[in-house]
Amino acid sequence: MLELTWLHGIYLIFIMLIIVCLIMRRDTTLVCIVGILLLGWIATSSLGSAVSGIFSTFIYAMKELMPTILIISIIVGMSRVLLASGIHEALVSPFTRFMRSPVMAFWTIGLVMMTISLFFWPSPAVALVGAVLLPAALRVGLPPIAVAMAMNLFGHGIALSGDFIIQGAPKLTADAAGIPVESVISASLPLVLVMGAVTTGTAFWLIRRDIRSGRLHPASGTTDAEVDSSETVGDADYTNVSNNTAPQEAGPPSDSPSATSNAANNTRNTSSASNTNITCKANNANSDTNAPYVTDTSLKGTYALTPLLKRLSAIFIVLLFTLDVIILFRYKLQGGEATALVGGTAVLILLLICMLTYRGKGLEQTTTHLIDGFLFGFKVFGPVIPIAAFFYLGDAALIELYGSVLPVGSHGIVNDLGVALAHNVPVHPAVGAITMTAVGTITGLDGSGFSGISLAGSVASVFGIAIDGGTATLTALGQVTAIWVGGGTLIPWALIPAAAICGVSPFELARRNLIPVFIGLIATTLLAIVILMFTI
Repeated sequence: MLELTWLHGIYLIFIMLIIVCLIMRRDTTLVCIVGILLLGWIATSSLGSAVSGIFSTFIYAMKELMPTILIISIIVGMSRVLLASGIHEALVSPFTRFMRSPVMAFWTIGLVMMTISLFFWPSPAVALVGAVLLPAALRVGLPPIAVAMAMNLFGHGIALSGDFIIQGAPKLTADAAGIPVESVISASLPLVLVMGAVTTGTAFWLIRRDIRSGRLHPASGTTDAEVDSSETVGDADYTNVSNNTAPQEAGPPSDSPSATSNAANNTRNTSSASNTNITCKANNANSDTNAPYVTDTSLKGTYALTPLLKRLSAIFIVLLFTLDVIILFRYKLQGGEATALVGGTAVLILLLICMLTYRGKGLEQTTTHLIDGFLFGFKVFGPVIPIAAFFYLGDAALIELYGSVLPVGSHGIVNDLGVALAHNVPVHPAVGAITMTAVGTITGLDGSGFSGISLAGSVASVFGIAIDGGTATLTALGQVTAIWVGGGTLIPWALIPAAAICGVSPFELARRNLIPVFIGLIATTLLAIVILMFTI
């Protein structure tokens, strides 16, 4: 029997403290840094080494996360250029021809949002999709709250919980669990599909039922109150996103009296964020899904692209990303190789569209958009770095930074805790799956879908070792649960982008998402139990 030391005890205590903070909806950064300090102090018996170890663990975490931060920053920078040029309309507008009824509008918006979110991430995709498809959906009678649900569940739910293309979420959970990214992606596929199918199917049935009964109408969920910017997440401005295009595409400002009356008449264009009342404290909401995605890129110096040039550019972009997907499957690229391919493609698109849009100022604007992307990337991952740094100490980082400080035969703190749990407490696969769903839910309570998934990966590793297998499935279950709960479907302040675009209350959106997501989590947990019982 492997001997557990003070290092194991301190690590376990701080995991409990982190869970308590999440339940209380408090930030965990300070707790993680204190945990890093104590682990370093006990490992080295030197306060000086422990203090310097804080910085070293941050460097270690940044080294591990930098590819993910970089790809997301570049993707966002590229998205900003597409908005400024108006090419986003050419990308999305062809799908409006399929929106001939509320039913078709719901599924069209959802599928388009999911597809674009896989390549662009949900926050940029909200602006790209909502600006064009929202007016078309309203024209065929789909209420704004239903549009927000479709964008939310397909983008921040299905696309982000799997994150199969950019692979930011699988990277975090896989590193915390000490398993390859490829294992988490493979294990998450059936869970994401079931969660997505059950959740969106339930949401659609509820929407259709309420429309037929008259309980859901064009004014449902809308609000006239203005946003209190000091209370919202960051300083994102989603006002008149549809006007964030090339000069000739910009329409006149709306003189409509209120969001409610506009929605009732089905005549408004994209709703202003000033119609969204948010009075919640969102100090912890720093995930991808709710971090500020500023869409007020200045159009000064841009050159109006002709409709033909916009269409050709849109086709070229689609072809490039389609080629990327073909290469990914043809050569079985995953992890860092897949990230590099998508990232390099995004850089080339950013450069090309910048030169087309800004002409003589293209060189300078390329740098500007890259900076915008990096600001977004570090705003998203800034809170994640100290948390990830702590959980990395549960695996290889402790030995790499402090040397052989664990007992002979140890394979890392998390591994040792899992072995101890297996020897002392009989754990059934059902217990492990239900626990991971609970952990994922707890980590998502602060509205930050990414900051807590390292904890989910770490706990999954413990239970995977205890039940002698299934670590990848448990890790994927924790990832899916955490992102669905905290990544932008249930926590009101994480719903700001979709709610603001559609001019609905984020609290009403969260309320309507609750039942579909809850039913989806039950179905996904049951599937995970079945998979574990047949694979262990």
